Amino acid sequence: MNYRHSFHAGNFADVVKHAALARIVLYLQQKDTPIRLIDTHAGGGLYDLDGTEAKRGGEWRDGIGRLLDSDIDPRARELIAPYLDAVRSFNISGKLKTYPGSPSLLRHWLRRDDRLIACELEPSAIAALNRAVRTDSRVKVIEIDGWTALTAYIPPRERRGLVLIDPPFEERNEYARLAAALGAAWRKWPTGIFLAWYPIKDPKDVAGFMRKLLQHGMEKTLRMELIVAAPTDTARLRGTGLIAVNPPWTLEREMKILLPALAKIFAPGGQGQTIVEPLTSQSR
Repeated sequence: MNYRHSFHAGNFADVVKHAALARIVLYLQQKDTPIRLIDTHAGGGLYDLDGTEAKRGGEWRDGIGRLLDSDIDPRARELIAPYLDAVRSFNISGKLKTYPGSPSLLRHWLRRDDRLIACELEPSAIAALNRAVRTDSRVKVIEIDGWTALTAYIPPRERRGLVLIDPPFEERNEYARLAAALGAAWRKWPTGIFLAWYPIKDPKDVAGFMRKLLQHGMEKTLRMELIVAAPTDTARLRGTGLIAVNPPWTLEREMKILLPALAKIFAPGGQGQTIVEPLTSQSR
């Protein structure tokens, strides 16, 4: 899977990931004490939806574009509002032209004493990321491999915070690599919150990933998935998944409201499937 985020920015997977991200950040901010946010594979920060790559992919039209044009269950609308408000803040003309990637969204939600570390290695993405956030003293952009960054900056001095792991999945072994990296990071910071994204294509790959996660002994792990297509073509993205380690106690309940509502939008006709459950040996 060769993942160029400018092609995929704002697609249904981004919506699910960033909606969950918003819920976790807002939970952490219920306390006045500062938090540390770490984005290990940050990307370019902002994406021009009128740009050549976004137009060629066009996935945002069936993602954030469709969501903004759709009615949604009132309970889900309330939960997703902080994410949608953030997206709208980058499009003050009222027309959707820019999609904020995770570092831009995290920056938007920062309070005065919160801090963000945004990590990226690809040169053009680093340049774009610096343009997007360089004026904000609360944000530090670091040119580093995301897998190295995952354990390099934890535990933070704030002791409370979130690590977002959103790897490109360009290699066949990335599921195993993500499971091992999450296990190592959790052992180093056992009270930290980790949110990791994974693509859903071949069900066998996902099942193997779950088995590997269980082997690392992380006691509190929440699995969240939205599947929009049947597994007829295992080479194509047909669903999106998130693993939250040490999730807020509110997250499972919130995602059980959000994901079915999003399934109705992104997989009309009742074809969508969702999973929100603690990861155990009995998980599906």
